[in-house]
Amino acid sequence: MDDLKALSTLALVVETGSFRRAAVELGVAPQATSKTVRQLEAQLGVRLLHRTTRRLNLTDEGERLLAQVRPALSTIRDAMAQSRVSRAELGGMLRITAPRSLGQHLVLPLIASFVEQHPEVQVELELEDRISDTVADKIDVGFRTGGGMDRNVVARRLLDIQHWICASPQYLERHGRPRQWADLARHRCTGFRHVNTGKLMPWEYGENGETTYRDVPASFTTNDVDAEVHAVVAGLGIGQLPSYIAAPLIREGRLVQVLARHTSERIGLYLYYPQRAHLATRARRFIDFAVAQLRPPR
Repeated sequence: MDDLKALSTLALVVETGSFRRAAVELGVAPQATSKTVRQLEAQLGVRLLHRTTRRLNLTDEGERLLAQVRPALSTIRDAMAQSRVSRAELGGMLRITAPRSLGQHLVLPLIASFVEQHPEVQVELELEDRISDTVADKIDVGFRTGGGMDRNVVARRLLDIQHWICASPQYLERHGRPRQWADLARHRCTGFRHVNTGKLMPWEYGENGETTYRDVPASFTTNDVDAEVHAVVAGLGIGQLPSYIAAPLIREGRLVQVLARHTSERIGLYLYYPQRAHLATRARRFIDFAVAQLRPPR
């Protein structure tokens, strides 16, 4: 038997003066409230209520029991009521996680726009290239590229992330523009070394809607996406960069896209959050905001 439920039922029966009225508040049959109190009496081995056809009275044992548990029951009710209010309110802490580069270039501007509309929300942003444990790390919302999500989270694909082959205007002026993939062998290229495995990542080769992978010799390698971008902008070589970083640099004239016909769209940007029946209002509002801002119109 659920002791807390039984004690709460007893207190409500006494407060309302009848099993029937208590049952109405609890949304159960009167027989159920009577049965719960009888089970509590049987468990304790004492009678708690004097029952007549017209009224109910606590026994001495019942009086002593309720006097002891009423403060605790009141505290529990207040805490539950406060939790319901907190869930309904927008204010509070919102914990977000994202990979470092993605967080700096896409998520931070998103957070800034959201907080401008909802200044009562506090945000804690964890930039971490590993996939966070949403439960252990108390994460409300996460962002990730690619798949491999935990089964205990809800994942929503927001948009495709392309990989663009780019070079600085200064590099192309000095070394010429590659016209076909084979030309890359005669150029200085950059490479990205995977943070977790330490392996040099192959470049994605897109053609006729298919994506394959090709090793490209690198004269400069790094395990940081932004460092690779800075290296390409500085003219160290040609690099294959995420479109969400390269696009504004191309608009500014700091990068030029080459071999555009070999662009791939294999990787997606995902938003994920814990599988919970009741998300905090601020988390739900931020999720809806992120989807509206990042998902392209159909």
